[in-house]
Amino acid sequence: MNNSTLRELWQEIYDGDHLEVYEQLMHELSAVKLNRLSPMEPEWFKDAVVYSLYVDLFNTDFNGLVARLDYLRDLGINCLWLLPILDSPMRDAGFDIRDYRTIRGDLLPGDERAGQFRSFLKEAHSRGIRIIFDLPLNHTSDEHQWFQEALKSPLNRYRDYYIWSDDDSLYSDARIIFEGIEESNWKRIGDVYYFHRFFDFQPDLNYRNPWVLVEMCRIMLYWVEQGVDGFRADAIPYLWKEDGTDCENLEKTHLLVKFFRGVLDSVRPHTLLLAEACQKPHEVVRYFGDGDECQAGYHFPLMPQVFKSITSGSALPVRSVLHPSVTPPLPDGTQWFTFLRCHDELSLELVYVSEEDRAYLHGAYCKEPLWDFRQGQGVSARLADLLDGNPDKIGLAFSIILSLPGTPVIYYGDEFGKRNDRSYYEEQTKLTGKDDTRFLVRGRIDWQGVADALADEGSLESGVLGRVSTLLAARNKYKCFGRGDLVWIQPDVTPAALQDAVLAFDRILSKEHLRIVHNLSDQPVVITFEDKTTIELAPYGYRWIALK
Repeated sequence: MNNSTLRELWQEIYDGDHLEVYEQLMHELSAVKLNRLSPMEPEWFKDAVVYSLYVDLFNTDFNGLVARLDYLRDLGINCLWLLPILDSPMRDAGFDIRDYRTIRGDLLPGDERAGQFRSFLKEAHSRGIRIIFDLPLNHTSDEHQWFQEALKSPLNRYRDYYIWSDDDSLYSDARIIFEGIEESNWKRIGDVYYFHRFFDFQPDLNYRNPWVLVEMCRIMLYWVEQGVDGFRADAIPYLWKEDGTDCENLEKTHLLVKFFRGVLDSVRPHTLLLAEACQKPHEVVRYFGDGDECQAGYHFPLMPQVFKSITSGSALPVRSVLHPSVTPPLPDGTQWFTFLRCHDELSLELVYVSEEDRAYLHGAYCKEPLWDFRQGQGVSARLADLLDGNPDKIGLAFSIILSLPGTPVIYYGDEFGKRNDRSYYEEQTKLTGKDDTRFLVRGRIDWQGVADALADEGSLESGVLGRVSTLLAARNKYKCFGRGDLVWIQPDVTPAALQDAVLAFDRILSKEHLRIVHNLSDQPVVITFEDKTTIELAPYGYRWIALK
């Protein structure tokens, strides 16, 4: 994207105003371009297997993470998504940013954090592992310097970095995202209110102020210069607000995303911008634009349908959610990111599940009252807990997500069946003052405990890790998984009553042709293909077959 296009976007966002602010940003862009950052491979993310982790919970700090890079590489990981690492009071697991240019002190002890972080990037890159991290663009912590300055006076230049009102009636059509935790999108402080879409200690930024857009562009440029390979754009559907709307997915939000992408492309093309948009697929696809917004986005609706297919013993939920009428085709150069679990709950928001599915899935998977999140809108449980600690079911789930189209994300610890952590939940509830059951699915890894468990061939950890390692080794041999076509097949199944229990499809790219077959039932099945060849699958069994 050239400067003239960026200028046009700016004028659309700000109705032709504030051009002197735009020129200031362009001057700064020119200085970054002079550094001639090394280009990245086009569409590198399509061949990625992403591993998502909290640095401190994974292995204490960045030194601990470096010590585990060989483990991750050998597992088959080639991209790390670092959950929030920037300076934060840690009231929302680090999504409440206090300083966008500084790594948290507990993750990089010492004074020279920037240099240490660059050393970490060098270690990761030397092993062929890309690094992306979370960048909350919608809000900051109430401890951020901008907000602290804004509190001092209505005339302070930072006051307009946030959204203020004399009452709480503005944006009344915006839903309360943390229903059951927060009662309003407004918090009173003194005789005024400030707007927040998430926790009340996370004031929303005001992108009507062009300096906010400039500041966030500067932050992206800073980290690109350090060597980061991309950003997970947190909570982007909410960036622009207009009264009389639900303040989600507004047109100017898309213009802001195009502007961010254009800035990144102008200094280092193919830097990843990953959309975190908890929306229906047709809305998420809009965040790809015409290939000029985000290059990738999470397929949130697929995740609950995988769990529905497993618990119902039917392939129809997965097949239905991937039908073009539900999941539209993507623009060239873009990709879905898919996952079984992430740092949040098994989400059952009505933006992408029906009332019927919500009731069914919550009833099937909320096996303890404590797992309930937002009054039935989700289930706070890790993969191993959701699937009864059954290595066969867990392996089946991984086989599905690793073979369907998209770039798969593995949540730290799920590769060996890490369970919910109640003690960590209780610790964080006390620290934050918020009863956020998502803390159950976080928690620290006890690596010595894991090693002891893996030494037992009959353990959950050993059974799950063996299955996941085998699947990743197979996946990484073929480009068709990240780039190829999906062709559904419908073989004959015996017994006939289990016909719908078989999820089968081909993945095809050029000379690569793989046939993937899953048995979603708790009974053995015999599967017969068109050429009359047959295979037998045990309960929850799966097979990846390379065809000539």
